[in-house]
Amino acid sequence: MSWTVGRVKITKIVEMETVGHTRFILPQATPEKIQQMPWLMPHFATDEGRLRMSVHSLAVETPSRRIVVDTCIGNGKQGRGVPAWNSRDTPFLETMTAAGYPPESIDMVLCTHLHVDHVGWNTRLKDGQWVPTFPKARYVFGRTEYDYWATHSTDGEYRAVFDDSVRPVVDAGRVDLVASDAKLSDEVSLIPTPGHSPGHMSVLIRSEGETALLTGDVAHHPCQMAHLDWSSTADSDPVQSIEARRQLFGRFADTPTLVIGGHYNPGRIKRDGDAFRLEV
Repeated sequence: MSWTVGRVKITKIVEMETVGHTRFILPQATPEKIQQMPWLMPHFATDEGRLRMSVHSLAVETPSRRIVVDTCIGNGKQGRGVPAWNSRDTPFLETMTAAGYPPESIDMVLCTHLHVDHVGWNTRLKDGQWVPTFPKARYVFGRTEYDYWATHSTDGEYRAVFDDSVRPVVDAGRVDLVASDAKLSDEVSLIPTPGHSPGHMSVLIRSEGETALLTGDVAHHPCQMAHLDWSSTADSDPVQSIEARRQLFGRFADTPTLVIGGHYNPGRIKRDGDAFRLEV
């Protein structure tokens, strides 16, 4: 799936797609509640009220750069809290190459935040060592996000993720730490959207009068546009995440901006009473 925004091309590269099995992340999104929002069907949910979601990267190609936004789960990783995310062996890099984005062609890897399903392909295993997957790329992390996890990834899954998917690219000298509102190129800038994680950032793309918004995990699913108070179980600050959704979706509602989530397909945000919906 690809979209054009002015002179920028955005391509979705899928690692995993799921239907249902999302109660662990959005417990309030019961099938009964989802069926009360018919605008979600069929693109974002099934008729039975099961959520359609994916784990994917977004390749953003500008006239001067090739950027990968978020890098999914990765192969061969251990210590993940979700059993299916351990010891994966998928053709993700082959899929990316077939889409026209071989790893060696990427100039920048941008992580909206440093959670397990957004940093996994930062590295790959080579001769028993985790090395940068994208050999020519600079890896861009938000400074606030990195500083938090550098001091809070002391045990469990957080330590495993930091040790195999974050620390190796830092040690390789490939990382640039930036402000959460940094401008990365003429077309690409960041918007601070903390709440899901302490330094979470969304990505704004502007080119030739057209705009796109890559929301990361401000919302895991469009149902959270209708129910702003449905915070994810993975949110570090659920109250702050509600406000981030309110502000971000309010800013871009009823505009032509193409909105692409970290785990859902694109659409355009429309106001719907005191909340919002996503229209395809």
